[in-house]
Amino acid sequence: MERTEEFVDDRQKSWCIHCARSLVGLDTSDDHVPSKSLLSKPRPHHLPVVAICKECNTSVSRDEQYAVTFLSCVLSGSSAPEQQSNASAARALAASPRLRTLIERSRTEYTTVGGEKRFLWKPDVERLNRVVVKNARGHAYFEWGEPMLNAPIHVWTTPLESMSSEQRSDFESAGEGPGLAVWPEVGSRMMSRLVTGADLLDGWVIVQPGTYRYSVDASGGLRVRTVLWEYLATEVLWES
Repeated sequence: MERTEEFVDDRQKSWCIHCARSLVGLDTSDDHVPSKSLLSKPRPHHLPVVAICKECNTSVSRDEQYAVTFLSCVLSGSSAPEQQSNASAARALAASPRLRTLIERSRTEYTTVGGEKRFLWKPDVERLNRVVVKNARGHAYFEWGEPMLNAPIHVWTTPLESMSSEQRSDFESAGEGPGLAVWPEVGSRMMSRLVTGADLLDGWVIVQPGTYRYSVDASGGLRVRTVLWEYLATEVLWES
């Protein structure tokens, strides 16, 4: 997997974008954005990489595994390892009866008026949000050269299919319009994308078709939207 460098002023690279500590003297590691576990194999060869402190990188690892496994179970309708299309989720469920039990308990079965059995899934929102925000910080940093060191003013996740047609249209229109209200800095990754159209489709950066896409917009604050597995929509917003 090749390293894709960020277009960021060297002065912005001196601290961890997650905990805001200076990287000088700290153990650091390369953080792929988005997290590799959210992608399908074979993964893209040009994933963005951001240097962060090792503590921040490892602290979210279990949450990332939970998020991937939970989403896989929701999409398969089962917590059985053999029912998973995601190999990482299948391995996690087989190796950890505790994780499987935790996810199984989040599922509620009900019967429709027509007699059809359906399931409702209740995720651990805090764990899911930590993964979403971690990736959103990376996208903001990589595309706009901005380390978002403060807490976002809102974070939400919801299945695409649960949106109304109006909500879906508004969400999908990220980055579109007759013109950009706020222009990225010359030399930034996002400006380069806008000029060349590289990896962009209707304002979305396509990391892996059908698996992961995102948009970064700075009008009205810095907003990062992602879609995971064409199922889960997320949004993280920081004040301008």
